[in-house]
Formats: sequence, C-alpha cells, structure tokens
Amino acid sequence: MKSLWNDLEAQQYPDDLALRVYTSRLLGREPALVLHGGGNTSVKIRETNIVGEPEDILYVKGSGWDLATIEAAGFSPVRIPHLLKLAQLESLSDPQMVNELKTQMTRASAPSPSVETILHATLPYKYVDHTHADAVIAITNTANGFDRIREIYGDSLVIIPYVMPGFDLARLCAQKFAADATEKTVGMVLLNHGLFSFGETARESYERTIELVSLAEDYLRKNGAGSPPSAQATAAPEDKSLRHSLAELRHQLSKSAGFPVILATSRTPKTLAYARRDDIATISQQGPLTPDHVIRTKRVPMLGRDVEAYIAAYKAYFQAHAAANLTMLDPVPRVILDPDFGMCAVGQTAKAAQIVADIYDRTTDAIESATLLGGYQALPAKDIFAVEYWDLEQAKLRQGGKPPAFTGEVALVTGAASGIGKACVDSLLKRGAAVVGLDINPQIESLYSRADFCGITCNVTDESAIVAALEKAIEKFGGLDILILNAGIFPKGRSISQLGTDEWRKVMSINLDANLILMRECHPFLKLAPKGGRVAVIGSKNVPAPGPGAAAYSASKAALNQLVRVAALEWGGDRIRINTLHPNAVFDTGVWTDEVLESRAKHYGLSVEEYKTNNVLKVQVTSHAVAELAAELCGDLFANTTAAQIPVDGGNDRVI
Repeated sequence: MKSLWNDLEAQQYPDDLALRVYTSRLLGREPALVLHGGGNTSVKIRETNIVGEPEDILYVKGSGWDLATIEAAGFSPVRIPHLLKLAQLESLSDPQMVNELKTQMTRASAPSPSVETILHATLPYKYVDHTHADAVIAITNTANGFDRIREIYGDSLVIIPYVMPGFDLARLCAQKFAADATEKTVGMVLLNHGLFSFGETARESYERTIELVSLAEDYLRKNGAGSPPSAQATAAPEDKSLRHSLAELRHQLSKSAGFPVILATSRTPKTLAYARRDDIATISQQGPLTPDHVIRTKRVPMLGRDVEAYIAAYKAYFQAHAAANLTMLDPVPRVILDPDFGMCAVGQTAKAAQIVADIYDRTTDAIESATLLGGYQALPAKDIFAVEYWDLEQAKLRQGGKPPAFTGEVALVTGAASGIGKACVDSLLKRGAAVVGLDINPQIESLYSRADFCGITCNVTDESAIVAALEKAIEKFGGLDILILNAGIFPKGRSISQLGTDEWRKVMSINLDANLILMRECHPFLKLAPKGGRVAVIGSKNVPAPGPGAAAYSASKAALNQLVRVAALEWGGDRIRINTLHPNAVFDTGVWTDEVLESRAKHYGLSVEEYKTNNVLKVQVTSHAVAELAAELCGDLFANTTAAQIPVDGGNDRVI
C-alpha cells in the first residue's frame, strides 16, 4: 500500500485539526482500509475556552460521518480530563457513556462522538488513526491469528484480544496499553476488529498506518495468500436471462421483510467464481470480517434462493442469543450468493444495497486470503449478535427519520432524458424510488451519477432493445413497481389529405406500438411489486379534444388511452393500477420545438406568448407540474383509483 501524502496538498491545511481532516480523507480514499463510515480518527488539541482557561480537547470523528468526505465540522470536541477519569471506572453502561460524552462536548452542534472516544483519549499520542484494514483483519481472522500478528510486527504493536467496542474495550485497552507498550510501540491491533496507529504529527500517524498495513500485505503474499482466487477470475458471465428469477426473489424478500427492497446483482467473473467455489457453504458461513459489518450485511449470506430456510435459520440464531426484551429485526438476508446470480446485495435503498455490495466485495477477498493461510475463522455468533443488536449501532441506522414514500421501490420512465420524462425522474427520485430512465438519446446514461439512477439508451420501437433494457434494469435493482410511459413524438402539423403512410406508421410505432410492448413486457414484474404495480401514462389533451392538423398524433394517443382502459380491466386482479394524465401545451419539452410552437400558434391566430397561456387559468403548464402529478398518481393518495383520465392543461375550454 502506498502513501497518498502530498506536501503541496498538505500545505492547504494550516492547523492541527485541518491536517486531521486531510489525513482522514487519505485513509477514506482507500477501500482496503475503511468503507462507508467505518474507522475513526482523532487529534488532541489544547485550546483556550471562552473564560480564558486552557483546555485539552479531543477532536474525534463524529457519528454519521465518512472518513472519505469528512470536514472539520464532522469532528466532535470533547474534554480530555473527564474522558481519562471515565476510563478509570469499573463499569459504565452505554446510555451513561453516551450521556457523559455529550455533556463534555465544547460545541453543542457537533455530532455525537464515536463510541471509541474514550479509547482514543487514553492513547498518549496527539494523532490516532483507527482502520479496518482488510489485510490485517484477514490475518487475525484465522485460528492462529495472534501468533501471526506477533510474527509480523514483533513488539512494535500492542495486541488486544477481541472485546465488544465501547467502554469495556476502552478500559481494557487503557490497561493493556499501559502495561505492554514500549518505546518501540507504533500501533495496536484489536483482534477481529482493526488496527490503530498513532504519532505526534498527522503525517506520522497516517504513514504508520500505511507501513503497518503494507507489512500485513507482504506477509500474505509471502505465504501464498496475496492473490484471492476469485479476484483473478476472468471468464465472462454466461449470457442468460435472469430477470424473471430475480424479480421473483425480490418479491419473496420484500414480503418477508415487510417492506420493498432493492436487489442489486453483480454477475462479474469475481462474484460468479466466488459463489461457485466448492467450499462456499463452509467459508461463507463463518461470519463477517469485523463485527460492525453485521448491521449492514447480517452475520452470514444466503446461499441459493431458499428464503424460507434462511429466515428459519435467522430466527433460530436470534432465539439462541436474544435477551427477553429484544425485538427481532427483519430476518431477510443482505447478501445472497448464487451460482447463476453471482452476488446479490439487498437494501432498503439503492445506496444501502451498494454499501452492502462494497463491504462484501472486500469480505470475499479477505475470506479467501485467510482460507489460503489455513482457514478463515470469524468471531463466534454470540459476539456478532451482540453488535447486531447493540443499540448504539442500531441508532446509526435510525438517524435518517421516516423514509420517503417510494423507498425500496423501482420505477421505469421512458423518454427520460428531457422534458416531462426527466421531470418524472426527478419527482420519483425525490420520493425515494430507484429509477431506470430509457431514452433514445445516449445522454440518458450520464443524466445522473448516483446509486439510485440507471440510464439506458433504448429505442422503444425495438422490441429486443426493450427486453435487453428490462434485463439490465432488473439486474440493477431487482424488479419493477412503477412504470411511467412518456416517450412519444409530436410531428409537424399536417392535414389528413397530406398525411403520408410512413409518417402515420412512425407516429403509431412510437406513441402506440412501443407502449403496448412495454406494458406487455413489464406486466410480469409489476405483478410482483410488493405494494402493487402502478402505471402512469402521459396522454394528451388531444384525446378528449383533438385538433385539426394532428391526426396521427391524436389517433395514436386516443388508441393508447383505449389500451390503458383495457389494461385497467385486465390488470386490476393483479393489483396493478393504471391511470392517464392528459397534459396540454407543456412547452419545456423536446416535443415543442420552435418550429412546432410557431406553427401551432399561427394555426390558432395567436402569438407564441398568448399560445403558451391559452387556457382558462391563464397559467403555463410545466414538465414539473405534470411529473409531480404523475408521481402522486403512483402514491397512496390514489391507491383506490384506476383508469382515471386527469387533465393537466390549466383548463381547456374544449375539454371542459
């Protein structure tokens, strides 16, 4: 592992806390050291308080912050003298510890200090870095991990046996460090947990982490465990359709969890090779690399697709270790290993599923390395359970408050690169959905760079392209709950006497035929939607009130509307509701080119500006207004409505 320290960069961080931010971010850049909020760092600073008294303050990473992106505001300032007194107590409950830490903060708006704050305070160094380095944990998670760590580091590290994080760990570390540390000591290993390094400068502490982890990586290489077999796999995945199997699996998981879940599938050479190992039933069922992973990944992954068997095993695990006052969490797996699927990550959101995938990707490497060293050995189930049901860890996951309405649900929007389609994407994302956007414009693929959006270039008149897009969408998110049919064209005004057959067929192909194919191909997945499938169709004012010069457009939209009515009759028994919006004069869309706008305004004898507000309310209808109503149609407010046709036109006298 290489140091990322850069003198020019470091010069931009002028004081001790700023340098603490800088090296924390360096640690956070390396997934082999920390992932998604893992690890913590601190710096001890003497400051003068408001009444002129000098105080020794520990700035420690606050709960909820990620080292990769942490700022000065992410560190909690806590008075050191009181922390050192706490470390001398015989016992301290978790609620008491949290209270004591908060009452000793010097900034009321700071985040809650790390649960390892007392531990950081007891270490007699200015800078302290704590990571969950893969290489180190892979070595400690073996039957003779203690001996191997001693072999690698000699007396330069203090070795601490596993104790659950919190006060007991802080007290043990304070005692053992005082007894075992020497002038050679540069760090500390917590078996099955992680690595501490320290120094008098930010650079010294950071580069000691890099040096210590590099020694572990060298040890793995020298002992034939530096290259996990699955990570070296290169065989391309078989080309096979999995969308129906994945959607069915997601349906079972959501039903068992009691809420919709995202199922993100990774069919890479690595994940397939790992899932297909002959010994996967042994190596994957030992437990996580470090106990704090359990709140994201559960203790063990599910092998194959037998959800009921996994849930039964989880319930037995809970009953074997639970105290009388505990309530069982949802019992569904967060990691699934399957020879066809590879690895599936399960989460309430796309981001949560991505975190699970990232953590387990590192886990597979460490498990295989430990296996090559003689056998992977995680902590006993009782220790993992203690962290999974530790209220301090659960509190981290409860900080988000009430989830948005469409959390865990998957929406597909056609014509999503611009106009009403893009506005629909935005409205659905705002409500917590994971969104798949289809558009013939390749810019759809870079519309957003975020875990809950997937843009796919797709010509919706190409049936094979639609099938391929659905395959990709369901591999990405696991299923489909919401469908917004928006893609369409509005050709140049032309009378029937001048309307060519090719133009007629093109309009019908895009505005009608493509939607039939989409509805047909999406129907099996909408049937499996945990909260029932929902479809919102973007129709047109021209359905109830067609105008001259728009025969192809009006006929295609009218036919689509009739298709929707039939679908409402056929799909009601499948818990799928389908409703139509009839917008008019939505001028911030690609349909309304300057040429079309001028032509239609001229046709009605109006100026362009008059034409834009030519409605009863004299308002301009926007893509956002249409999209918000489309999203609401898919929400609880319209749970009892299907086959509705709703105008979004500011009031059109001909429609009225």
